[in-house]
Amino acid sequence: MASHRNGTLYTGVTSNLSQRAWRHREGLMPGFTKRYGCKALVWYEYFDLMEDAIALEKQIKAGSRRDKLTLIETFNPQWRDLYDSLA
Repeated sequence: MASHRNGTLYTGVTSNLSQRAWRHREGLMPGFTKRYGCKALVWYEYFDLMEDAIALEKQIKAGSRRDKLTLIETFNPQWRDLYDSLA
């Protein structure tokens, strides 16, 4: 999730992406995303196993901001909000 292009970024894991993204967009998730306005879904990846998703989440969080921006720019160069593409 991002506040805007090159803005504040949030990385998380969920078993229900559309519901979780919607809750962030609506400001229903207290904490970091609400405080910093991270409402746009700009990158995601699906996994068959939650363990694999958590491992990548940890890798992304441990990486540099530049690595995160590259990941987003490769997948979504226009930084479109991908929420509507989930349905």
